[in-house]
Amino acid sequence: MPLVVVDTGVLYAMADRDDAWHDRVNAYLQAQTDTLIVPVTVLPEACYLLNTYIGQGAERQLLRSLLRGEMQVENLTNSDLRRALTLLEQYADANIGFVDATIVAIAERRKIHRLLTIDRRHFSLIRPRHCPYFELLP
Repeated sequence: MPLVVVDTGVLYAMADRDDAWHDRVNAYLQAQTDTLIVPVTVLPEACYLLNTYIGQGAERQLLRSLLRGEMQVENLTNSDLRRALTLLEQYADANIGFVDATIVAIAERRKIHRLLTIDRRHFSLIRPRHCPYFELLP
């Protein structure tokens, strides 16, 4: 199965029916057979947003989904942290942030070309090491 790295905004949009990306994200998820890779750095950010803006139930539902194996959590390596720092320095003017930098580092390490994200602004700027650009889904 093809791999795709999942960003925070997608996890939020999945749960929030009022989110502008909700329908597009859910349509993609219903049609796909990809293996969804969630960087561990995305989880605190997603859980905070879900709990704050939707409620505790949404946060727990995300964790249940992970425990059911619907998505795979990917941990960081020291190499990922070094690469994230390099990316933060390289794209300092764009202020891509730590979470986005770790998403890129993990995608590069795993040789994943596709990101499931609503963040077109940052991820369209970044030139990964392993491919000319990321395919941004949905």
